[in-house]
Amino acid sequence: MHAGMSESQRTVLVIDDDRAMREMIVALLEDEGYSALGAVGVDAAVTQLRDRTFDAVISDIRMPGRSGFEILGEVRDSRPDIPVIMMTAFGSIDSAVEAMQAGAFDYVTKPFKRDALLVSLQRAFEHHALEVENRRLRQAVDNTTSFGELIGKSPAMCEIFALIRKVADRRVNVLITGESGTGKELVARTLHFAGSRSEKPFVPINCTALPEGLMESELFGHVRGAFTGATNSKRGLFEEADGGTLFLDEIGDMSPGLQGKLLRVLQDREVRPVGGNQARSVDVRVIVATNRNLRNDMESGRFRKDLYYRLNVIPIEIPPLRQRPDDIPLLAEAFLRKHGQGTCTRLTQAAVDALRRCKWEGNARELENVIERAVALADREELDVSDLPLVSSEIPQNGKNATETMIDDAIAEQLTLAELGDRYTARVLEFTHGNKARAASILGINRRTLYRRGFGPYSECDDGPRATDVDA
Repeated sequence: MHAGMSESQRTVLVIDDDRAMREMIVALLEDEGYSALGAVGVDAAVTQLRDRTFDAVISDIRMPGRSGFEILGEVRDSRPDIPVIMMTAFGSIDSAVEAMQAGAFDYVTKPFKRDALLVSLQRAFEHHALEVENRRLRQAVDNTTSFGELIGKSPAMCEIFALIRKVADRRVNVLITGESGTGKELVARTLHFAGSRSEKPFVPINCTALPEGLMESELFGHVRGAFTGATNSKRGLFEEADGGTLFLDEIGDMSPGLQGKLLRVLQDREVRPVGGNQARSVDVRVIVATNRNLRNDMESGRFRKDLYYRLNVIPIEIPPLRQRPDDIPLLAEAFLRKHGQGTCTRLTQAAVDALRRCKWEGNARELENVIERAVALADREELDVSDLPLVSSEIPQNGKNATETMIDDAIAEQLTLAELGDRYTARVLEFTHGNKARAASILGINRRTLYRRGFGPYSECDDGPRATDVDA
């Protein structure tokens, strides 16, 4: 029985005053590929431990002079990560129990079978490797504020980072859920590029972008003449992603008919092009994302249960930004670096505090838009609260934010709904410095509606109405 991988790199110290026993164990370990060194007693062992590095220690308990408990204490004090296996004579179980309580990993009783010692040693190495990995992950989680393009230090994001590390190299399907703008595609990309498939393609597609017929052709390909316009055969995205990752965004919007065909591909790991008779094998990891509640969709019959369970092997839920305020300053700084272009380089603490108090219904995407807009309009190196007027309107003042105060004032002045709308529109135009195209975008209307409501004429900032503009 071999002890596993990397035995040739593992060195074991064997301590026993019985020369025959010591040499027998050393020979046994060397036969298994370990590097083994024997020590006559505790004094010699202590010297060896101080001069060399060992991956494990096997020690007899009862030896003349100093006992194995002393070597156990020496290892526990100086190298607590080294597993120690104690050997005891038959009938001395009490000593073995005492050794385990003192920190030994395991014990074997003499005389022992060859495999008993090897199994114990292998278990010790596996346990040690697991402890090292867990320690590394905890340390990484404690110190990490970014992973690829993902940014965050909140407990939720740290858990996502750790989960990505664990599953990045595995082929299992992943279901990413979260509100729009939380960064589901970024998580998918990080999963791909953190794993062994990083040199292969990452192929994303939005399941709402195409009607069912075209989506089927996009995913699985088609042969020439399969339908009107199919003048040439075409490989589908599954084949394009072969060896890599296929990311299906908004999977909850996929039609029921296409869901069944996707399930078949996931089960058989082969695709059949539209109009074709021959299936083609594919090696693709599938990651999907949705902002819908697929469990509710399952119950209503909108989403297939068998497909859901096939996809939901590893679930990753991204909480909305409002539930992780510690991530907001980090994201804001990242967006500032991205859009600041060296002219706008920092946020005041007041601006950071204002950003943290916002609800961010649009999540990170909305935060990026706010920073980009502020940078575009800023005329100094530092962004303050005054540069974020739509953000500052959400900051509580005397128990109410500015929007609530505006509504209260409107009620006190007995404004009509139209008058209140005009007042808000004027605030937005003031914020955009008269740029009606940007103001209309914020208000969710088009510029012709602004003009019809009397907010004209065109300003120098405005590029005027377009032929494609329609009334809101």
